[in-house]
Amino acid sequence: MEILFNAVGGFFVEVCKCICPNVENTTRFSSKLENLRKEMEKLTKFRDDIKKSVEGYEKKGYKPKLDVIQWIEDVHKLESEWETMQESIAVAKKLTYKCCPKCILGSEVSTQARIVQDQLFRLIEDRKSFGSNLVVENYHMKKVEFMPGPLIEGQSAATKNLHKIIQLLEDDKVCIIGVWGTRGVGKTTLVNNLDNELLKNDVSSFKLSFGVVLWVTVPKLPIDIRKVQTQIASRLNLKIDSEGNVKSIASKIYRRLEQEKSFLLILDDVWEPINLDDVGVPQLEDPARSKVIITSRSLDVCKQMKIDTEMKVYTLDEDESWKLFIKNAGDNVNLEHIQPLAKEIARECDGLPLAVTVIGASMRGKTRVELWEDALKSLRMSKPHNKDVKDKVYKVIKWSFDSLESQDIELSSEQRSNHVKKKRGDHIQSCFLYCSLYPVSISTDELISCWWAEEFLGEHDTYEEVYNRGITMIESLKDACLLETHNLDSVKMHDVVRDVAIWIAKSFGVEHNSAFQDGIGISSSVKRISFVSNKIQRLPDNVTECPETTTLLLQDNNSLLEIPHEFFLAFPALRVLNLSETGITSLPSSINSLYQLHALILKNCHWLTELPPINNLRNLLLLDCDNTRLHHLPQGMDKLTNLRLLNLPATDLEGIGREFFLNLSSIEMLNMMESKMMHPSTKFGVTLLGATSFDEISSLHNLTSLFIRLDSSSIFNRDHTWMSRLKRFRIEVGETPFHVPFNKSARTICISGSDIFRYGKLSGMLQFASHLYLQSCLGLRKLFVYNSFDGLKSLYIRSCSCSFNPAEEGSGTFDPLPNLEYLNLEFVYRLKSFSDFSQLLGLRFSKLRQLDMSNCSSLTCLFSVGDAFSIPKHLEEITITSCKQLVELFVECDSSLATLVKSETPRVRKLVLRNLPKLGNLGEPQSMWEHLEVLTSIRCNEIRKLPLSIQTSKSIKLIRGTSEWWSQLEWDGDKFKSNLEHCFRPLAI
Repeated sequence: MEILFNAVGGFFVEVCKCICPNVENTTRFSSKLENLRKEMEKLTKFRDDIKKSVEGYEKKGYKPKLDVIQWIEDVHKLESEWETMQESIAVAKKLTYKCCPKCILGSEVSTQARIVQDQLFRLIEDRKSFGSNLVVENYHMKKVEFMPGPLIEGQSAATKNLHKIIQLLEDDKVCIIGVWGTRGVGKTTLVNNLDNELLKNDVSSFKLSFGVVLWVTVPKLPIDIRKVQTQIASRLNLKIDSEGNVKSIASKIYRRLEQEKSFLLILDDVWEPINLDDVGVPQLEDPARSKVIITSRSLDVCKQMKIDTEMKVYTLDEDESWKLFIKNAGDNVNLEHIQPLAKEIARECDGLPLAVTVIGASMRGKTRVELWEDALKSLRMSKPHNKDVKDKVYKVIKWSFDSLESQDIELSSEQRSNHVKKKRGDHIQSCFLYCSLYPVSISTDELISCWWAEEFLGEHDTYEEVYNRGITMIESLKDACLLETHNLDSVKMHDVVRDVAIWIAKSFGVEHNSAFQDGIGISSSVKRISFVSNKIQRLPDNVTECPETTTLLLQDNNSLLEIPHEFFLAFPALRVLNLSETGITSLPSSINSLYQLHALILKNCHWLTELPPINNLRNLLLLDCDNTRLHHLPQGMDKLTNLRLLNLPATDLEGIGREFFLNLSSIEMLNMMESKMMHPSTKFGVTLLGATSFDEISSLHNLTSLFIRLDSSSIFNRDHTWMSRLKRFRIEVGETPFHVPFNKSARTICISGSDIFRYGKLSGMLQFASHLYLQSCLGLRKLFVYNSFDGLKSLYIRSCSCSFNPAEEGSGTFDPLPNLEYLNLEFVYRLKSFSDFSQLLGLRFSKLRQLDMSNCSSLTCLFSVGDAFSIPKHLEEITITSCKQLVELFVECDSSLATLVKSETPRVRKLVLRNLPKLGNLGEPQSMWEHLEVLTSIRCNEIRKLPLSIQTSKSIKLIRGTSEWWSQLEWDGDKFKSNLEHCFRPLAI
């Protein structure tokens, strides 16, 4: 390279003397410029060689010198200047050929050439100054460092997760990724394998290349930001002052990371939110080249760190769990006398990789069956069978339990006055440990009620506030992966988490000590007893007194037929008693001795016919007798003045006395949906709640939830404004033989077999409904013409017959159902079209989104287009079933289909047609089907051709029907069918 430097230097000394064209002849001028061009090309190539060497060093983890980077940039600039000179040089050459020695342009070119010469000379000298060493001495930083850990090769679920996280890294819109899941589920293993995958592939196989990948194992609580910064600085070979403060270190880290084109920061095992600004991480920009991955056992922590997307890591299925167990335990698990026990032990791990790995490794090489039997017994008793299992599984999960202590709870005024320093952490830990009493899934409502009865949820003015706090607790436990969603209304504990919870309860004081045996040898100090689903057939006559026991769970023991007479005397402090789904027919009188009882749960005791006196249960908050067969209300029920929740839909209840409801002054939720009272004059007759009972209920000022059945007289000539304080209700008037889905959060009224509307006898209570079901009712026109129902969201009309004459004068001037979104018409006789229904009732359906019609035997068309009542403009879903006279969906009236204003044309997204043997034409109003996404056609064989807007649709996602129907369809072009072929899903009828 020194030869090149000398040649270039000598050349430019000569050029300096003779470059000006006004003193040199034309040949001399062109020759010098040509030489300059060649030397610029050599310098550019030399620059490229230097740059390539620097990039090679960078890939090996070396950092280029700053003056080298600057020199490369300066050569780029000089190259750009030289390029911009080319046009001026070409013009100057032409002028010199014409012998123009005094040309101003020639002088300008001469001046520019001297500038290029000077800059080139300076660059040569600068290059000499940094010699042959292009990188910082003693600086070596690999782009990706190997992270030791278990491999996921052969594990399909983990491999799928790895591919998913790589896709997220390649997404320019994603900056921060939250990977979460229960302790030991494999979050760290996943990102470990990601790190090593980046190392193995040198990121060449990925769309996104990182300048550096930083791994930080976040310290346990309380998090020390300095320790996080120290790990990042060490990885970046960045020297920091041990005495420096967090801000100054953050500034250094920030400046260093700003020098990287991109980086990936992995924060592993984050227990509480970390402010990335405090650490010194630059703000991530869009499109995101730099990324942050957070692993945490808490979804809430991820959310507080403002993640762009979250990815939950789930436990293994049974097959993968078994394969991982074999890998760790060795081939001895396949021995004939070992394998059955080994599989049971693997099942006890319930797919948790940490448990499978540790427990499997602890059994490696063991061939004696006694060792496997002992390990299985220990696991089933929720005991770690050796130190490794205790330290690596149980204590790891206990960390999650301990971290709950950091969450404070607001103290009630009484607690403050008594100087009780209770924290939310203590409550939520109690809530968590309480869940371990259930071996199977737990109803959310029941769990919250038990927590409430145990006083875990603090003091609140209303049950609704209690329930809200309970939901908050459940979500916190779910976010911490200590609870899992089972279905919409229940939660469950992972088996290993439950084992750890039981171990914690037994190992750390009597406050949470629980018993799970079959009733033998219970300690007198036990706090809670669970015999749930224990196949108990009888209870002992003599039970050791348990003065500390506050919960006794006996539910789901169908063979338990009798409770010993003095059994409950042994539990004087009991707050929660659950006997649900047992075979008992009665309760002993000793239950009246449970003065502290808060919750008595007897639901689904199908053979329970009577209760003893309960007048001493004055602290009772909840009584649940759902699906029992009580004949009489128990004596002393009028003393239950603290009762807040009463669930008493017993189908055989014979009578309710006057002023019964008045005594329930604290009641907030009253459910008597299935209650039937025997009429005094007819022993086997059935009556419903009458006017007197309903009047008493209306005086319950704390009532917010009501579920009852009434006779029609209860709703006449009464002031129902009190119902405005009900937040949810379901009121059935008369018999309701058709199925109505039960929704406890809705405001539902069902009316059956009544002509209360025929003469304008409208009950004011209908004004408060959000869902209204009408069956076999007369006078529908009177109902809607003279009243407005602003709160009604859904309307169901069944087996109603109307005379569909033209609308009365003045109808349609206002919309009686301005907010109706769903309409269901079933067995509506003499109805020829939906438009006739609109005209009859004067309805505009301005917000209707979903229309269901079925078994309307006179229906011949759906909409009459062009009349005063047009198609509802917000309609999105249409379902028509078994309307066997239906011929077409749209019929033109006096005006054309083209008169539909496009802005008023509905954008139907879903069309379902079932059992419509005469329907042959879907019709094609302007833009009606342009947005259709789902089309279902079952037993509609006369539909031989789809509208052109469906054939050419780009919105359609799914078409369902029989293969025969699909094959017989006619098309306007072969390509239309082929374009939709991938959307078709055949149905077997």
